[in-house]
Parts: sequence; C-alpha cells; structure tokens
Amino acid sequence: MALRLAIILPTLNERGNLAPLIERIAAAMGDQADWEVIIVDDDSRDGTADEARALALADPRVRVIQRIGRRGLASAAIEGFCATAAPYVAVMDADHQHDPALLPLMLAALEAGEAEICVASRFAEGASTARWAAPEREQLSSLANGLARRLTGVALSDPMSGYFMLPAATARALAPRLSGIGFKILLDLLATSERPLAVKEFPLDFAARREGESKLDRAILFDFLAGLYDKTFGKVIPTRFALFGTVGALGVVVHFIVLSSLLFLVGHRFALAQTAAVLVAMSFNFWLNNWLTYRDQRLRGAWALLRGWAGFIATCAVGAFANVAVATFLEGRGVFWALAALAGILVGSVWNYALSSRFVWGRF
Repeated sequence: MALRLAIILPTLNERGNLAPLIERIAAAMGDQADWEVIIVDDDSRDGTADEARALALADPRVRVIQRIGRRGLASAAIEGFCATAAPYVAVMDADHQHDPALLPLMLAALEAGEAEICVASRFAEGASTARWAAPEREQLSSLANGLARRLTGVALSDPMSGYFMLPAATARALAPRLSGIGFKILLDLLATSERPLAVKEFPLDFAARREGESKLDRAILFDFLAGLYDKTFGKVIPTRFALFGTVGALGVVVHFIVLSSLLFLVGHRFALAQTAAVLVAMSFNFWLNNWLTYRDQRLRGAWALLRGWAGFIATCAVGAFANVAVATFLEGRGVFWALAALAGILVGSVWNYALSSRFVWGRF
C-alpha cells in the first residue's frame, strides 16, 4: 500500500511517552502500512532516541532522526518535512496532549481538497482545554490570534497550535524560507506563504501531559512575538541579533542602576563600583539571553550554566576591548565622539553575538 502520511514527532526527553503514543496512532490510523512516524530527537539525555530505535525494530513504520548539536521544535519539523516521501505530513507533540484521533479526519479533508492546511485548535468551537489547567495560556490566545491574522491574512482561533497537517510538497517548497526559530512552526508556514493558505480547523480536546515536563514556559508569548518580528523585519536585522541587542540594552540599564546604587553606598570608590556593575550586567545579560534569545538552545544544569556564564563573561570582555579600541581610534581621527561611541558599541555587539553564539550556545 502506498505511503500517504508521515507523522513528525519532535522530541526532547520523551522516552516514556513514545511506545504508548505509537499504539494510539496505530489505533487511530488503522493497522495499515500507509503511514509512518518520524521521531526527530534532539539528542535527549533520557535515551529517547534509543527507545525510538527499539520501537523501529518492532515496527517498520517508525523511523528515527537523532540530531547532534541542533535543537528546536521548528527546525525538527523542517527536517521531518524533508525526510519523507509521503504526500502529506503532520506535526504533533509526543507528550499525549494531542489526540491522534484527529489524524484521519485531517488527512481526509486534505485529500478531498477541503483545505490546504488542517489545524487542531484548542480554542475552536467544540474544543476543550479543561484538562490542560493552564488558564494563562488561554488568555494569550486572543492577542496572538489578532497578531497572526494581521501577519498571515488567515483567521485562526489557535495560531500557536503545534498540531497540524499539510501537503509535504507545500511544506518543502516553503522550507528554504522558514526561519526555523523557536516553537511556532505553524505561524512560520502561514506567514511565509506568498498567498493565504486555506485553513480548516478541527476542535481539539487538549489533554494534560502523560509524563515528563513541558518544553514550553512563560516565554511562549515572547517566542510568538519573535516569530512575528522574524517574518516582518528579520531580513533587515536577523532576529537573534535583534534579541541579543535588546537584551544588551536592558543590560545597560541594569549596569547604571547597580553603579549608581553602589556609588551611593561606597562613596567615591568608582573602580570597585564599576567592576561590580559590569559583572552584574554581564550576568544579567547571560541569564536573559539563555532564557529568551537562545531558549531553543537553553543551557540547563549547574555545570552547563557555570561554564556558559564563564564563556559569556570572557566573550564580552573581548567585545568590550574591541568596543573601546574602535571608538578611541575613530574619535582620535576626528569622528564626532557620539558617532565614534556608537560605532564601538556596534562592533562590540556584533563580536559578542558571533562569539557567544558559537562558543556559549554552540551555534551561529
């Protein structure tokens, strides 16, 4: 029987969820060979990839992509799009919050030409989030929907849904222009399309996680707004650099707050106060960049955080030297001091971004 559907499961530490989910998918799709599951694992520490390979040995409809040095739900979905010959692809979470019973319904709608993309919505009429127990997420939906409609031209009740299906050819055609940032791959697809895609929503009974911890957190709205920025201004100033620069600007505010407070406490010991303010501001920048700018590459654990913090401090120290050197050189050549300072800040920021992206968070 010809392959019809590939179900992409981006995973990170989902070992215990895989086997029960494959059973649920098989029950929903029927005991046929016209579908496959592609588990795209971000090198989970709990052995998710090994569990996926064990499942693949027992069921040839299961395939595994273990990614080394790459992370993020959006980029995992893109790799899944490009790794299958199936004419249709679905993306869903592996944590059992997404009901596999919707898969055959969405597939039938696409094959009948009723839509170009099908979305399982937590907020469509007939949907339920009673078992989700996350009212703060529901409160974000109205704002997100309005912003997504303006950006994509498509009316959605749940633009941040992570459960959807579309033709594989459409996904692969859009893939080279997708940002691959963060978690909101659906929004990325809709915003990247040169014309509004016809969408059909299916009400979803959104469940609680079966086990493990969610990869999403309170920064989900920030992630959504970053996606909006990327699709509107990302070609002018790369999104990560813009986020990095914004964090840096906040760090300047922190620096001056700490400096002024310490000068009030220690009097005229400026060197001591300045040194402490620099360390506090750098530490603040590291924490906020780790939580927001590189949330798909987030460092976790005491040792990883300590090593990352030390690397960030070292990187920013070199960047600060480059900042001062460039600004001093330009000012000495007659450039107005404010412009010279601005040039120094820009050089230092680019340096810090490039080196910290590579050596702290492990990517360009």
